[in-house]
Amino acid sequence: MTVTGIITALVVGLIIGALGRLVVPGKQNIPIWLTIVIGIVAALLGTAIARGVGVADTKGFDWIELIFQVVLAAVGVALTAGFYGRRGGRTRAL
Repeated sequence: MTVTGIITALVVGLIIGALGRLVVPGKQNIPIWLTIVIGIVAALLGTAIARGVGVADTKGFDWIELIFQVVLAAVGVALTAGFYGRRGGRTRAL
């Protein structure tokens, strides 16, 4: 993997992660680096699913692939925010 490929993966991960975070209602208490990681994973999985379904290589922009990626990122952000919030060491008053 080249430096350009790594930078591209980070930028795409940031965008997909941010879009996924916007879709999830409420505030998510997760750091930005975790949002980027979720976005990168969602982008890779979304592309794999789009290729498996046969909609990854179309003329123009691949909207269906983007929808797969954003939905996966939203699910990832929601799950991670729930897990990260419980694990963060916060105590609740009884």
